[in-house]
Amino acid sequence: MRVPMSWLREFAAVPGSATGRDVADRLIAAGLEVETVDEAGADVSGPLVVGRVLEFVEETHKNGKTVRWCAVDVGAEHNEQRPSHTDDGSTTMSRGVVCGALNFEVGDLVVVSLPGTVLPGGFTITARKTYGHVSDGMICSARELGLGDDHTGILVLRPDEAAPGDDAAAVLHLRDDVLDIAVTPDRGYCLSVRGVAREAATAFGVDYADPAGSGVDEREDDDADGSGYPVRVDDADRCPVFVARTVTGVDPHAPSPRWLQRRVQLAGMRPISLAVDITNYVMLELGQPIHGYDRDALTGTIVVRRAEDGEKLTTLDGVVRTLDPDDLLITDDTGPIGLAGVMGGGTTELSGSTTAIVVEAAHFEATGAGRTARRHKLPSEASKRFERGVDPRAPWAASRRVVELLVEHGGGVADSGMTAVGAVPPATAVDIDTTLPSRVVGVEYTPDEVTRALTSVGATVEAGAGPTVTVTAPSWRPDLTDPYDLVEEVARLRGYGAIPSVLPMAPAGRGVTSGQRVRRRVERAVAAAGYVEAPSYPFVGEGDFDALGFAVDDPRRLAVRLANPLSEEQPLLRTTLLPGLLATLRRNVGRGNTDVALYESGLVFRRGPGTLPRPPRLPVDRRPTEDELAALEDAVPEQPRRLAVALSGAREPAGWWGPARQVSWADAVEAARAVASSAGVRLRVGNDEQAPWHPGRCAALYVGAEVVGHAGELHPRVVQALGLPPRTAAMELDLDRLVGADEDADAPVRAPAVSTFPVATQDVALLVDSSVPAADVEAALRAGAGELLESVRLFDVYTGAQVGEGRRSLAYALRFRAPDRTLTADETTAARDAAVAAAAERTGAELRGA
Repeated sequence: MRVPMSWLREFAAVPGSATGRDVADRLIAAGLEVETVDEAGADVSGPLVVGRVLEFVEETHKNGKTVRWCAVDVGAEHNEQRPSHTDDGSTTMSRGVVCGALNFEVGDLVVVSLPGTVLPGGFTITARKTYGHVSDGMICSARELGLGDDHTGILVLRPDEAAPGDDAAAVLHLRDDVLDIAVTPDRGYCLSVRGVAREAATAFGVDYADPAGSGVDEREDDDADGSGYPVRVDDADRCPVFVARTVTGVDPHAPSPRWLQRRVQLAGMRPISLAVDITNYVMLELGQPIHGYDRDALTGTIVVRRAEDGEKLTTLDGVVRTLDPDDLLITDDTGPIGLAGVMGGGTTELSGSTTAIVVEAAHFEATGAGRTARRHKLPSEASKRFERGVDPRAPWAASRRVVELLVEHGGGVADSGMTAVGAVPPATAVDIDTTLPSRVVGVEYTPDEVTRALTSVGATVEAGAGPTVTVTAPSWRPDLTDPYDLVEEVARLRGYGAIPSVLPMAPAGRGVTSGQRVRRRVERAVAAAGYVEAPSYPFVGEGDFDALGFAVDDPRRLAVRLANPLSEEQPLLRTTLLPGLLATLRRNVGRGNTDVALYESGLVFRRGPGTLPRPPRLPVDRRPTEDELAALEDAVPEQPRRLAVALSGAREPAGWWGPARQVSWADAVEAARAVASSAGVRLRVGNDEQAPWHPGRCAALYVGAEVVGHAGELHPRVVQALGLPPRTAAMELDLDRLVGADEDADAPVRAPAVSTFPVATQDVALLVDSSVPAADVEAALRAGAGELLESVRLFDVYTGAQVGEGRRSLAYALRFRAPDRTLTADETTAARDAAVAAAAERTGAELRGA
C-alpha cells in the first residue's frame, strides 16, 4: 500500500515538522512494515512554471520534422521583452521556446521548465540554439516530469487550474513523500489511507479524523428507504451487506481533478476516467472496494448468488471465465455481470458514454473472495482487500463519498433513495485478563495502559469481574478474535523495542546430541566425496509422484495436503527427497552444468491411511501439559530424516590420464557406503526393484535385516518424464534408522588401532551363479575368514565363455593381519581356505581354476 503523506495528513494531525521518514520510523515501531519512503518529485528542481502559449509558428526542416517556434507567457517575474513572431515589428513579454509536439493550441496553459531546471534523470535545462532559434526553456510532457508514461504530447492544463507564472510543481501536486507499506494479512485495514492514518495518529499521540465518519450503520437514514436500484441477496453468509446508490446526468467527458489523479497515481494506480478514478480513490481512502455499473446496461434486479455449473463470464480484462459453483456472482436478468469481490464483467462496465451510474459498495466474506481470486488466477485490488478483511460498516460511507465526488466533479445528480440489503455481522467481544499481556510478553503493563492501548485501536473496553475486561473489537479489525491478539496490540503500541531480548539459558555440559554428531559427520563425508548440498522446498504434487513411477497403492503417495499451498500444482508435503533434488539437477544441466553431483539432507512427511487428528491450540502463557503435547504429536505426521544424492554426467573428468568416467549405478551405491561408514554402520547391498530405479540396476541398502534405503540408476521412463540426462543415478536412505543402528553412538569416538606387523594378502577368484549378489559372497568370505581378516575388496568381475553361460567370476583381495605377530604362510592360507569354504557353503561358490 502506497500512502502519500499529504493524504495521510488530512486525517492524522501529524506534526508539520515530521518528515515521511519520521512517520515511517514510528509506524515500523508500531509493527507495520514500511519498505521505503519515496520522495516523489524530489528529482525535479529549479524554475518550473505555468505558461500560456501566446503564438507559435510551425516550421518544417530538412530532416522532415515539423517544430513550433513558440512565444510563451511565463509570468511577469520570468518574462522578457522580445520581438513578436508576427512581421508587424511588435514585441511581447514572453519566452521563446522551440517545441516538437503539436498537440497544443494558442491560449493553452502548459508547463515550462526554464533554464536552470533539473528534470528526472538529471536532465538540466539550458538556453540553447536548436532548429535555427534559441530555445529559452522547454514545454514539458507528463513523462518528462515523471508524472506517468504518457509521451504522446505536451501536458495541457485546464483554464481554471492556474495562471501564467504559477509554480507548476504545486499545481501538479508534483512533490510528496510516499510511504510504501508491505501490509501483512492480519492488517488488512492498512490497505487504506484511513487505516494507516489511524496508526500514524496513534503512534504520534495526535488527533485522528475518521474519513468514514462515525462508522454508524446508516440504514436508518432517510435515503436508505429501499427505493434505489433493486437488489436481492440470495447468499447472506457470503454477502452480508450490499449498498447501492445511483447518480444520473454524469458528464462522461468530465476530467478527473488534478489532485485526485495525482493521488491515485502516487498510490500506484493509473488514472483512467473520472468515474473509475473516483471509485479507485475512495477504495484507497477508505479500504472499501467500489464497483460502478452503467445503469443503462443493467437489466432487471441485481442478484447476488452462487454460480451455476458451466456458467461463463467475461471479466473486465476481456477473459472468458468458466465459473465454479463456489463462485459468488453479481447478476442481472441477462446472467453474470461480475465476480463478487474480485472483478466486474464487461457487459456493464463504465464507458465513454456512461451518464447514469449505479454505485455498488458491498461486503463480501473473506475466505470465499480469496478462493475465487485464486481459482481464476485473478488477483485484484478488490480481492486483495476482501480476503484480508474489510470493514463491514464502510459500504454506506464509501458509496456516499463516491456519489458526492461524482456530483461535484462530474455534474451528476444523486437519486434521492438508496438500497441497503443485509445486516452488519455482530462485533466480536473478547474477555481478557488485564494481567495477561505482562505474563505473556514479560514486560509490566498496568491495567490502565492495557485499557488505553485497546481503546486507541478503536476497541470498546468494558470492566468485568476482577481484572477481567470485555473488549469489543472495532468493525475494521476482524483479526482481533482472541485474547492473545489483544496482547499483541498492547505490546506493539508500547513498542517491540521495549521488549527485552533474553536468551534462554542452555544447561551446561550437554552440547549436541549423538544423533546431531552423526548427522554432521555424514554430511561432511558426502561433501568430501564431491557432492554439493542443494536444499529444496518440501512441496510436491501428484505429478511428481507420477513422473517417479509410483504405483497407485505406493505408500509414498499418502502425502499430507496443505490447507493453503503456495502453488496449486504442489499442494502436498514431500514423502521423498528425490523430486526437489532431481528438479535442481535438471535445472543445472539445462544451464550447461552437465557434470552434477548433488545431495540433500532433510525431513520427509509420511502419514498412514486415514486423516490426521486436528491439532490442539496450545496456550502461550504456560507450559503445555503432557496430554496437550501428546495430542500435538498425534496430529503431526511421521517426519523421518532422509539423505539423498543425485548425479549425472562425468564422475571423473577426462585429462592426460585418460577419458572421463561416466556416472553409473555403482556411484550411487558408493555414496551410500560412504554415508554408512561415516555413521559407523556396516551397510549390506542387495538386488531389489523399487520405483523410480531401473529394476536391473537397483540396490536395496540393508543394515542388518532392515532396508534403510535404495540406490542405483533411474528408470529410463523416469529420466524421460523428468527431462534428465540418460543414466542419471540417485540414492536415498533413512538417516534416522542409520543413526539408530549405531549402538555405540553415545560412546566416545576411538581412533582405530594400527598394527605394526605386516599385512598378508591373498587373492581368490570364485565362480558363482549370475543371480548371486556379490555382497552375499563378500559376507560369506568375512564370516569364514575369522578375526585375522582385515578387509575384503572386490577388484574384478568377469563374464564370458571361459566361465560358462549364466555364471560369473568374482575376484577378491583378502588382507590378513594379526595385532601381535607376523602371520605365517600356513595361517594365512588356512584363513583363506576357511573363507572360500564358507562362500561355497552359503552361495555355492567354486574356486576358479581348482
